Amino acid sequence: MPDLLLELFSEEIPARMQAKAADDLRRMVTDRLVAEGLVYEGAKAFATPRRLALTVHGIPARQPDLKDERRGPRVGGPEPAIQGFLKATGLSSISEAKIQHDKKGDFYIALIEKPGRAAIDVIAEMLPVIIRTFPWPKSMRWGARSAKSGSLTWVRPLHAITATFGLETEEPDIVKFSVDGIETGQTTYGHRFMAPGPISVRRFEDYEAKLLDAKVVLDPDRRKDTILTDAKQLAFAQGLELVEDQVLLDEVSGLVEWPVVMMGSFEEQYLSIPDEVIRATIRNNQKCFVVRDPKTGKLTNKFVLTANIEAPDGGKTIVAGNERVIRPRLSDAKFFYETDLKTKLEDRLPKFEQIVFHEKLGTQAERIKRIERLAAEIAPLVGADVEKTRRAARLAKADLLTEVVGEFPELQGLMGKYYALAQGEDAAVAAASEEHWKPQGPTDRVPTDPVSVAVALADKMDTLAGFWAIDEKPTGSKDPFALRRAALGAIRLIVENTLRLPILRTAKSALVGLSVKADAETLPKDLLAFFADRLKVQLRDQGARHDLVDAVFSLGGQDDLLLVVRRVEALGKFLDSDDGKNLLAGTKRAGNILSIEEKKDKRTFDGAPDAALYRLDEEKALAVAIDQVKAEASAAVAKEDFAAAMSAMAKLRPAVDAFFDKVKVNDDDPKVRENRLKLLNEIRAATRAVADFSRIEG
Repeated sequence: MPDLLLELFSEEIPARMQAKAADDLRRMVTDRLVAEGLVYEGAKAFATPRRLALTVHGIPARQPDLKDERRGPRVGGPEPAIQGFLKATGLSSISEAKIQHDKKGDFYIALIEKPGRAAIDVIAEMLPVIIRTFPWPKSMRWGARSAKSGSLTWVRPLHAITATFGLETEEPDIVKFSVDGIETGQTTYGHRFMAPGPISVRRFEDYEAKLLDAKVVLDPDRRKDTILTDAKQLAFAQGLELVEDQVLLDEVSGLVEWPVVMMGSFEEQYLSIPDEVIRATIRNNQKCFVVRDPKTGKLTNKFVLTANIEAPDGGKTIVAGNERVIRPRLSDAKFFYETDLKTKLEDRLPKFEQIVFHEKLGTQAERIKRIERLAAEIAPLVGADVEKTRRAARLAKADLLTEVVGEFPELQGLMGKYYALAQGEDAAVAAASEEHWKPQGPTDRVPTDPVSVAVALADKMDTLAGFWAIDEKPTGSKDPFALRRAALGAIRLIVENTLRLPILRTAKSALVGLSVKADAETLPKDLLAFFADRLKVQLRDQGARHDLVDAVFSLGGQDDLLLVVRRVEALGKFLDSDDGKNLLAGTKRAGNILSIEEKKDKRTFDGAPDAALYRLDEEKALAVAIDQVKAEASAAVAKEDFAAAMSAMAKLRPAVDAFFDKVKVNDDDPKVRENRLKLLNEIRAATRAVADFSRIEG
C-alpha cells in the first residue's frame, strides 16, 4: 500500500515547541485519515530546527465504497417532507426510493451508494486545512502576504511544502495543493550553511538518507544520542566526567540539525563560586554542559558546547566565541555571590516588611513570623530542637532577596544554605534553607533532618491554611498556588519520616496570626478532607485502593495520616485474603438488608440484641463471635497493631457465613425479626473498629 511523506520547511522553530509540534502533526493527519476511512499501518513524525516531517505507512489507495440506508417520511406524507428527503438523499424522484413496511406503517427508504475517492485526493484536500489550523502556541505573519486578511500564520515563515504519495516500487505522485501561494513539490533543502542547495526527494527512506548527506540529522533522538555520546567521550578523553542534564539535552538537540560537540574553558578563579551557580550561568546563558572531576566530584573550568556546523578551523573560532560570552557572565555571577556574602541573612529580613505575599494574607515578614511560630510548635512532635527550628524558620526565606537568586531563581534555598554556612550558622539551620522547599514533586527527595522537616511542614501548612482561609482552594484543573503539591509534600514528609502529626490541631494552629477571620472548626475539617483526597492520589500511585482510604477516613477523627496509611495497608492485605473477601461480602449483605428494612420501617435498629430471643445456635454463635471480635479488634487498634485487628476480624467470618446460611432474618415474629436486625447491625458496628466496610467496593 502507498506511503505518505510530508515536510513543512520553515525558518527556525523554537526548540521548546518542536516535540509537541511533531506529535500534533502526526495526530492531526492520522486522525483525519482514519475519519476518512483510510486506516494506515504506522506513522512517525520528526522535527528539526527548520522542518516538521511526517511519514505514514500503508495507506489504502482508495477509500472504501460507502453504502448507506436512510429512512424517509411515511408513504403519503406531506409534500414538503418528501421534497426534503429527495434533496437530502440526492434522489431525482420518489419512485427511486424503496418502501419499508413495519408496525408503524409504510416508509420511504433511500439506498445511497457512494464510491470511495482516491486517497491522494482526500489527502490533498485535508492537508491544507491541517496546515492552516496547526495549533502553534505562538504564530506570526510575514512578508508581502502579512497584510492580507486570512493569510497563513505559522510559527516562523514557511518556505516549502514537500508532499509525496505512492507505492515503494513506483515513482510517487506529488500531493498537489497550495497554502498561501506555497505550492507542494518534491524539493527540500539541506543544512543552512553546509548544504543549502535544493534536494529532490521521493519517499521517506530516500528523503532521510539525502538529508543526512546534506548534513541534517532528521531524528531528534539520534541527535540527542550523538550529543550525549560525543560529550561523554570528549570529557573522558581529558579525565573528566560530563554532568548530564536531560532537559538541556532536549533543548540543545532542538537547536542544531548537525550536532558538533566541542570543549571550551574558563579561568580557574571562577571555581570559587558554588558549582550550582557556575552550572546555572553556563547552562542558562549559553546552553552548554559542565564537566566535573570524577575523583573530587567538583566542577572543573571546562564546559561542553554543541555547534551546528563543522567549522573549517576545527571549531576554534566557535569555542573562542563561547568563551568570550561565558567569561563576563561568570564574572557577574562571582560579583553577585561575593556581594551577597557581605550581608548577613538576618539583616535582609526587614525588607520583607515591604513585600506583599498576598493582598489578603499580608507581607512576607508576617508570613515568616507565622512559619517560625508554627515550626516551633511542630518541632517537639518531630524530634527537632526548638531553638534551632526557630532560627531556621526565620532565615529560610532570606536568600530570596539575594543577587544570585534574583538572577537564578531556581537556586532559591540552595544559596540560603551556602550563605548560612558562610556566616557560621548551625548545619541543621543551614540545611533547612534548602530543604524546607522539598519535596517539590513525586520524585523529589524528602528531607529527613528534624529541623528541616519541622520548617517544611510549617511552611506547607501555613500555605494551605492561609489560602483555605481566603477561599482560594483548587478548582478542577486550576491550582494557581500549587496547593495540591503542598498537601502531597506534607503527606510525604509525614509518612516517609513516620511522624505522628495531628492534622486538625496543626491546621487550627496555622490559622493563628492570619489577618483574615476563619472558622477554626469548619476550616480544619475541610482541609483534612483535602488531605484525604491527596492521600488517595498518593496511595493510588503506590498501587493501593482509593476506597480503602475512604473506608478509614469515614470513621471520623482520623487525622493522623501515618496511622491512616498503616490501617489502609493492613486492610488491603486482609481483603486480599479469602477471609477478608468473604467477610466483606457478608458485611455488605448485612448492610443491604438493614438499609431495606430501615427504609421500610422508617427507623434504625440500634441497641443491643436480646439474648433471650435467640432461637437458633447460629444466632448465639454470631453474638458470641461479635463480642469477642469487638474486644480483640478494639484492643489491637488501641495498640496500633492493625494486622492483629484484621486477624481478629477474620474470626467473625465463619459465624457470619453460618448465620446467613441457616437464619431467616425477616422472621414472622416481629420481635425475633427486630432482634435479628439488631444482630446484623452489630456486625456492622464490629467491623467499624477497623474501617467502614460499606465504603469498600466489591
